[in-house]
Amino acid sequence: MEAISKTSRTEKIIKLILITIIGSVLITISAKIKIPFYPVPMTMQTFVILLIGITLGYRIGLATITLYLLEGIFGLPVFANSPEKGIGIVYFIGPTMGYLIGFLVAVYFSGLFKYDKGPINTFLKLIFSVSFIYILGIIWLGTLIGWDKPIFKLGAQPFLLAELFKILLLVFLTPTILKTKKLIKII
Repeated sequence: MEAISKTSRTEKIIKLILITIIGSVLITISAKIKIPFYPVPMTMQTFVILLIGITLGYRIGLATITLYLLEGIFGLPVFANSPEKGIGIVYFIGPTMGYLIGFLVAVYFSGLFKYDKGPINTFLKLIFSVSFIYILGIIWLGTLIGWDKPIFKLGAQPFLLAELFKILLLVFLTPTILKTKKLIKII
């Protein structure tokens, strides 16, 4: 009986590690799908971050984002403009650091929320979750390049329409995501 318990526990740990690695790979792929803007590129990362939160929950979501950030900090070219604009800690502490840290807060809230009260409720929860990416991004950007610059115009405004589209897409996909999640018993 004890051997079965240990095997089951080992299988669960291996499954969680694989899910976390796959999530990190998805974030990396989404980082490379980009439309160039200055000083921060527009990518599909926010979509994937929220998707991971909805699908995996906040615990595994946080582990996934942490793994992704550590991969980048340790020099793997996982971030949006790496390796073109640097790698490792030097890139991490650049203009996008606030947004990258915001990924942790966004996945936490998107993974914590329950999505059973309809599309308007889901929309508001996703807006709330993603707002931390922009809030922390703008704060860091202002600190880095100076508050005398048009920080909101540089760090948020160009992305709001695309963000709205990504969130609306997630709102419509969420019921299917939740049904699929129940069917395949990811975790």
